[in-house]
Amino acid sequence: MKLHHPLTAAVAAWLCLAPTYCLADAPSSASAATTEATAAADNDDEGWFDGWKPRFITERFGRGRKEAAPPDGTIVLTGGQEALPPLGPINEPGLNDPYVSGSLGAANGMGQQLPAYTDIPMPRDGGGYYSGTTGLVSGQPYTWQVMPQGLIYRSYLAGEKESRLRSFWYGERGRALWDLTLGGNVGLIRYGTSGTARPEGWQLGLEGAGLVRLDVDQNRDVDSDDFRGGLPITWGDSVHQVKIAYYHLSSHLGDEYLLKHPGYPRLNYSRDCIVWGHSMYTTENFRVYGEVAYAVVYDVGKPWEFQLGFDWAPGYATGKHGAPFVAFNAHLREEHNFGGNAVIQGGWAWRGSPSSGLFRVGMEYFNGKDDQFSFYDDSVQKIGGGIWYDF
Repeated sequence: MKLHHPLTAAVAAWLCLAPTYCLADAPSSASAATTEATAAADNDDEGWFDGWKPRFITERFGRGRKEAAPPDGTIVLTGGQEALPPLGPINEPGLNDPYVSGSLGAANGMGQQLPAYTDIPMPRDGGGYYSGTTGLVSGQPYTWQVMPQGLIYRSYLAGEKESRLRSFWYGERGRALWDLTLGGNVGLIRYGTSGTARPEGWQLGLEGAGLVRLDVDQNRDVDSDDFRGGLPITWGDSVHQVKIAYYHLSSHLGDEYLLKHPGYPRLNYSRDCIVWGHSMYTTENFRVYGEVAYAVVYDVGKPWEFQLGFDWAPGYATGKHGAPFVAFNAHLREEHNFGGNAVIQGGWAWRGSPSSGLFRVGMEYFNGKDDQFSFYDDSVQKIGGGIWYDF
């Protein structure tokens, strides 16, 4: 069955997630912290799945303002000592690394590593306890950087028009096809954190890609190619990220395709869009997102488009063993009466550090309107294998 209106599938995916985060009663702060606490030495043994710990959306929105009693063995900052905020810059050089003996350890009369916990509740009285976690929350001060490492707002893993490196092989209507994306997404200027932790702050970036379809059965002739370029401005902390961006996209039929199909209508599909996106990490490895774009200049299509979905992928350094990933994206466009396509992916992924790109190998199922916009009104189903690198 071809899914011309994937909104039903998208809503179903959200409904499946809703009971986990919205319908459960949040436990008390003390019991939640005790449940989530693990020794720092165990971080490397947690494996690829950080678990569905009792970390609900209401708690994530209120992070840093929730009354909490520390678990046994936690280092408490009291007696006028500086409390550590959970997000944003920390300007005290001696407090930047909770694992350095002689910094926090010395401040609390300790000469050993601190235990690591999976969240950072902060009581209203100004005390609290600090989480080393997995390095996904940076303790670095905000500074100006040129060509910074990593992205604050990352690409949607199952988004078919993202600027990345991609190679996807599949069969469709009896043909062997090969979709390639040759592109990149980089930061130009950042006011925020640096280092190998997941970056926070403000960032101006640049993204662009050529998305090409080759007919493997016909000497890899070019069927079509889409070209995209954009300028994103992003803000983010360890939980929320926001994107305001501009992008241009234009689509073109390949010369070989026109020679083999004389008389096929050549479409001048193009759009220049203003974009707003918001993503949220409900756990360290699970992100949900939504995006709306409006084309201020367009040809063939119509102005509005929407995306929503989720990514479950390792946010930390995986090492050589890697970790599994699953991603879903629905792309809804006004020219299809807000139908469009849905994509689901699964496979194995590797990340060098929390701020580095993600290399993936896996399978993809695509259902709906073609993602090559020279054929934007064709309905297709694609299933195949792919390799991706997301910046």
